[in-house]
Amino acid sequence: MGLIWAERALTGDGWARDVRVEIGADGRIVGVTAGQLAQGKRVGVLLPAPANAHSHAFQRAMSGLTETRGPDPSDSFWTWRRLMYRFLQHLSPDQVQAITAFAQMEMLEAGFGSSVEFHYLHHQPDGTPYTALAEMSDRIASAAAQSGIGLTLAPVLYMHGGCDGRALKGGQRRFGNDVDQFTRLHQDASHSIGTLPADCRLAVAAHSLRAVPPEALQAAVAMARDGPFHMHLAEQVAEVDEVQAAWGARPVDWLLQNAEVDERWCLIHCTQMTPTETTALAASGAVAGLCPITESNLGDGIFDGARWFGAGGAMAIGSDSDILISVHEELRVLEHSQRLRDRGRAVLASQTQSTGRRMFEAAAKGGAQAAGRGAGVIAPGEWADLLALDGAHVDLEGKQGDALLDAFVFAGRDGMVRDVWSGGRHMVQDGCHVERAAILRDYRHSVGALRAAL
Repeated sequence: MGLIWAERALTGDGWARDVRVEIGADGRIVGVTAGQLAQGKRVGVLLPAPANAHSHAFQRAMSGLTETRGPDPSDSFWTWRRLMYRFLQHLSPDQVQAITAFAQMEMLEAGFGSSVEFHYLHHQPDGTPYTALAEMSDRIASAAAQSGIGLTLAPVLYMHGGCDGRALKGGQRRFGNDVDQFTRLHQDASHSIGTLPADCRLAVAAHSLRAVPPEALQAAVAMARDGPFHMHLAEQVAEVDEVQAAWGARPVDWLLQNAEVDERWCLIHCTQMTPTETTALAASGAVAGLCPITESNLGDGIFDGARWFGAGGAMAIGSDSDILISVHEELRVLEHSQRLRDRGRAVLASQTQSTGRRMFEAAAKGGAQAAGRGAGVIAPGEWADLLALDGAHVDLEGKQGDALLDAFVFAGRDGMVRDVWSGGRHMVQDGCHVERAAILRDYRHSVGALRAAL
């Protein structure tokens, strides 16, 4: 059993002082009691650690390599994607494992307690499956075994290059499966997850409405059963136009009319929605998986956060391209984008909660829902996904209650995060991952070879 004592903690009942949190041998929280004498591991500010609801970990090695303009004067997401496909021609399983472990380490050091890996890099560069069909799933699981992160692995069904059913080409060939092969791959991936701790699990994903036809989408949803189902939705204007031309409706409208969207679903980005679509999708119970840093970097657009929150929608945050892995920065960019669009302040605050508190708590609860993970709140029975901030940090010192989260989100600096537990595993201690040296060594070796090949 583990024991944590926090000067201040955001529990399921709100802020409390002198809080003792007991963690059982299985990694779940056994008890939460306020007003206790100091015992065990002492921390300043204890928070539920949010899940990273959307990651393509292999893209971490691309950080800083895609910021020059392409031949098209209107450089966009689509030119970035061409560069990503060129990068894919050189990635080996060993490199993917090392890069993934490094990204997961950074997630934990940033304060994420778990991660959903939206995994579509399945095959060899020419599209030929590996001898072990789920080889790449095995590598992601091996990375999680080293990093200690609570993993929700979401293998992705990716079939076509567009709504017209055109064949995958170039870098896309590594992604492709028909439904039968994907079913076998998903079954094999369950064995990969079976090697990890009990808090790790398997989900299902479809890449997008462009890449998966309606009948295959139904098969993928059925495969998820009562577990999480993830999909990109309404990220780019060109995507919306293509779906509308091919299927007679915009992506959000089409999905709500043709699928039973509910709390199991996590729909990524949704930066191109009308007001009516926003309120209708929020009412479905699905989680909006927001990736504000990546959405800004790729010029996707701005999520309609105020309307979504006003309609009672659930949200989570994800690092997506992993260009910068940061809990507080994702939330800061989300709120700042609302302010720039609406020319206001504290757009996502409510009458009873500050901006930082409302976003952080929503991300913690929505992230747990998206990951299919009993977490997101410090309460008995939940997985011990916990984040400890340095209460003596100059920007947190003397602050109380919601002001602590406002300072973390809007004035956050490296070094505020001191300790992180994932499923009870104390993976970040005094600001540093316990396996940092080995993970960093393997990453440097892999990235050095990759950059030489590029």
